Amino acid sequence: MWSKNKAAMTGPEREHVRRVKLLPCSICDIGGGESAPSEAHEIKQGQWFTACALCADCHRGSHNSIGRGIWRVKKMTELDALAVTIRRLMTERASA
Repeated sequence: MWSKNKAAMTGPEREHVRRVKLLPCSICDIGGGESAPSEAHEIKQGQWFTACALCADCHRGSHNSIGRGIWRVKKMTELDALAVTIRRLMTERASA
């Protein structure tokens, strides 16, 4: 859901979010790519360059049900998920 108070994304932010959504989920490794894009989770609203790739379940669904269940099982925080996202983006860029 888009907040009324959130500024529109800039071109570079939009491109970054597009690339993030192509990655698999940073928590459970599900999805990614054009056919099953991830969602871009903003750690802080409006700061798109700190968005991490999450599947719908880890972002807002069943994996998130009991106090971020899978996050606890994997012992991950939002910053851990961001680190995975950045590492994958950098690896993708290096291989291109």
